[in-house]
Order: sequence, then C-alpha cells, then structure tokens
Amino acid sequence: MKKALILSLVVLLATGCDFIRTLAGRPTSAQVEEIRQERIAREEARHQAVLDSLQRVERQMADSLAALETYLLDSLAQTRGTILNPSKMGGLFTTKLESKYYIIVGAFRGRSYAERKLTSCKEAGYTGTIISFRNGLLAVGVCPSNDLNESLKTLKLMRGTGICPKDGWILVNE
Repeated sequence: MKKALILSLVVLLATGCDFIRTLAGRPTSAQVEEIRQERIAREEARHQAVLDSLQRVERQMADSLAALETYLLDSLAQTRGTILNPSKMGGLFTTKLESKYYIIVGAFRGRSYAERKLTSCKEAGYTGTIISFRNGLLAVGVCPSNDLNESLKTLKLMRGTGICPKDGWILVNE
C-alpha cells in the first residue's frame, strides 16, 4: 500500500498541475494562457476602435472650424468691413490710424482705465494705441495690421492669453 501511495505521489509530482487539471475537467495552463491572450486582443481591439472614433470626431471638428473660419473671412470680405466699421459707431475722433485693422481688447468711458489696459498690453509685448470714438468711448486697439487673415489669427491666439476678452473684436479702419 505504501508503495502504491508513493508511486502515485511521484506520478502526480512528475506530471504537474496540468495533469490534475485535466483529471478535474479544468483547462490546462496552456489553455488558460490562450484564453488570456484572446481577452487581451479583444480589449486592445475595443480600445483601438474607441481611439479611431475619437480621431474621426476630431477631424470632423477641425474641418467644421476651418469651414466656419473660411465662411467668416468670406463674409467679412463681402461686407467690406461695414460690420466692424467705426462709422457705424459714431465715427472715429482719432485723427489718423496707421493700419487698417486693430484688435480691440477693451472700450472704456474713462481715460485712466483705457491707459491702464494699454499699459498692461504693452507689458505683455503687444503694440497698441488708444482709439477715440465720437460717442465718447475710448477703445484700446492692439496688434495693428493691414492683413485681415493675420488679424484673425492673432485675435484667436490672444483670446487665450487673458489680454483679450472673449468679446474682443477687429476694428476695420477705412
């Protein structure tokens, strides 16, 4: 009896866990590893599908924004700037402005406020001036330019700096 017990223990130890698993009707270690690899492959495929979907949405948004920017540029060109023309706001009191386009980062009734805003703009590295309107407003115009595309790009960049508010706009000096 002892010999049979010892022999069965030796056989069990020599054959390993896979033998016992097979006897118990359970998967072997190779089968377990295969199932694990299949799960990993399915999870990677699902993750890649999500990434692909996000990239498609990102491309669609970029295309939409580009189309909107093109539309805005076209509509500004068609209206020849009358939407942003100072004559619609009572006209300019300032005698002469050097450039055609200015990004307006603030409009004030008090000169001290306008000067304070202009100083903060200059400290941030922007070229600017105070533009006086006939209705009494003093606007702070920065980044003078003669190119509308350049002004639009600069306006978009400035909105993220804290210098230009969300409702900043471009003055068209005609």
